[in-house]
Amino acid sequence: MKAGRRRSAAHHFLDGLVEAGIEHLFSNLGTDHVSLIEAMAQFKREGRPQPKVVLCPHENVAIHMAAGYAAVTGRGQGVMVHVDAGTANAAMGMHNLFRSRLPVMLMAGKSPFTLRGELPGSRDNYVHFVQDPFDIGSLVRPYVKWEYSLPSGVVAKEVLRRGHTVMHSDPPGPVYLTLPRETLAEDWDDAQVASFPAERFGPVKLGGLSAAAAQEVASALLRAKKPIVVTSYLGRKPEAVAALEALAMECGIRVHEFMPTAMSVSRESPCFGGFDPSRGLAGADLCLLLDVDVPWLPKFTRPDPGTRFLHIDVDPLKQDFPMWGFATDLRVQADCGAALRDVLAAVRAQADASFRERVQARTATWARERDERQTALAAAAAQPGTTNAISPAFVCAAVNRAIAAEDIVVNEAIRNSPAVLTQIRRTVPGTLIGCSGGGLGYSGGMALGARLARPAHRVVQVVGDGGFHFSTPTSVYSVAQRHQLPILTVVLDNGGWQAVKEAVLRVYPDGEARQANEFHAQIGTEVRRFDQVAQAFGAHGEYVSEPEQLEAALRRCVEAVDAGRAAVLHVKVASL
Repeated sequence: MKAGRRRSAAHHFLDGLVEAGIEHLFSNLGTDHVSLIEAMAQFKREGRPQPKVVLCPHENVAIHMAAGYAAVTGRGQGVMVHVDAGTANAAMGMHNLFRSRLPVMLMAGKSPFTLRGELPGSRDNYVHFVQDPFDIGSLVRPYVKWEYSLPSGVVAKEVLRRGHTVMHSDPPGPVYLTLPRETLAEDWDDAQVASFPAERFGPVKLGGLSAAAAQEVASALLRAKKPIVVTSYLGRKPEAVAALEALAMECGIRVHEFMPTAMSVSRESPCFGGFDPSRGLAGADLCLLLDVDVPWLPKFTRPDPGTRFLHIDVDPLKQDFPMWGFATDLRVQADCGAALRDVLAAVRAQADASFRERVQARTATWARERDERQTALAAAAAQPGTTNAISPAFVCAAVNRAIAAEDIVVNEAIRNSPAVLTQIRRTVPGTLIGCSGGGLGYSGGMALGARLARPAHRVVQVVGDGGFHFSTPTSVYSVAQRHQLPILTVVLDNGGWQAVKEAVLRVYPDGEARQANEFHAQIGTEVRRFDQVAQAFGAHGEYVSEPEQLEAALRRCVEAVDAGRAAVLHVKVASL
């Protein structure tokens, strides 16, 4: 082996990030990153390519920016945080990305392991003693596919390639890598640090169905009298949306989305059946479960005993759910887009005139139901509400009129999600982003990440007031200003966490809490001006308490975003 130039492990690590395809490092750095910061400065001076550092004042924004970027592009990025403290701040986001099956590489430095200057990078600060837990990985272990600690700079590129491969392999998800300070400060000869190209070490992706499985699904569709689909996240891949619509039109299938985190079928499609699968399940003899974690709530929805269920999913086992509980007659792990194209080919090879007549008769009945649904939605949108109790449907209908079909909506409205889903009508794949996890405060960071990935399109964050509190908003609008990422935030302020109140009433409908009207979830009596939070960081802000103020305020917000400034529209909406 011919000797080359000796460089720090941090230098080789940055090279490895570039080779792995990491474009951005959403970061909040600390004393553990000194060698990386030094190497970044050297790379800049030498004109060497390196990931762009997006400095985030809070890790919640950093991790969710990576989520938004991955949701739009499918490409996982790096998040760099400070030892156990930064890992802890990012942990909720790791939960959200894990449940949403979004790739990210969370990287945390580790406190130095040498105490007396034995090695470069040895402890030289009080915090190095208190930020050295016994098991730093335990902070995020339930939410990762892979975790590792970099043992030596000589394997820096191999470790990065392995983590990158695991996070992008189906089903995708987060990985966690820790970086000891002394390890990053090591020197290694260029010739000793090998590269590991994606062509030979890259991710494993799912394909379509076997011929036998495609035939089984096709035969079931050819026989079905009332077939339906229930999905949640099939639309994370635009090509899968086209495949689903083609199959649905060919076979006369109504498509229902439940708790969607992506648009899986256009709201204008004749096949779209709404967001309540219980309506579709009534009388259905065949149900395709496609990329869905929870297809309905068993406590409230009981399918017909004769319904046959066929499940095609990136993760049909739900391997990370301790309990699942949905019976299926066929369960196949596959890429839904490829699988549905296989099924469509099998259907077309066997369909006869009788089948096509049945499909035509079935689809002819859809128009009336669609018209009734549209009439009900229009009626809801036309009711403005009153002072300090504006209708969420009225607000969301106004947003729908103000934005383009290609603009992206990030939904964290929680209790008011039905208004977002039904009134802000998405028709283009990739224009709806939600979160499968249970950690609130994700939508601000995700909106920033989506805007970074799609700078030519508006990104609209719709969030409740409770979620806005959780989102570390000062960090959100600091990043929006510093990195020129103008997002539009619509805060539906219903005075607290109404979902908590609803949950209590479901379990104790006539209980003491109802009698006292005390649910420990109301925070709307104090003065709160979310618009002013954004204004403190250079954003445009509007506060709306009267229905007639909405249109003009929304127009000014959109104009601000189009001019390059983030904007917050704080709207007082009706509560329970």
